[in-house]
Amino acid sequence: MPVKKILIVDDSPTERYVLTEALAKHGYHIITAENGEQGIATAKEQLPDLIIMDVVMPGMNGFQATRTISRDPATQNIPVLMCTTKDQETDKIWGMRQGARGYLVKPVDPVELLAKIASFK
Repeated sequence: MPVKKILIVDDSPTERYVLTEALAKHGYHIITAENGEQGIATAKEQLPDLIIMDVVMPGMNGFQATRTISRDPATQNIPVLMCTTKDQETDKIWGMRQGARGYLVKPVDPVELLAKIASFK
């Protein structure tokens, strides 16, 4: 099933705006959340086709939110793409261990982002 509805979880209004603009012009329906807790609640309520998750956020971070989403029967089949400034190999490994199915480092290249989204079916 192709990705149509994407949940962007990021505490930065600028990042949410940039990602929303880049993806909406390619026909994706975008919903947003400002933190991990809101991201989990929105994922359960909206059941998006894909979640783009920041890591560094106040309160519950993206690793914790991804782990919760990937272990909840209601949301475990929604792929999570980590999109963060954390660029160490250990961060990427840890993100994948929490249940992420992809990992991109900010600033994100729009072409790379679109290709990664297209790879989720």
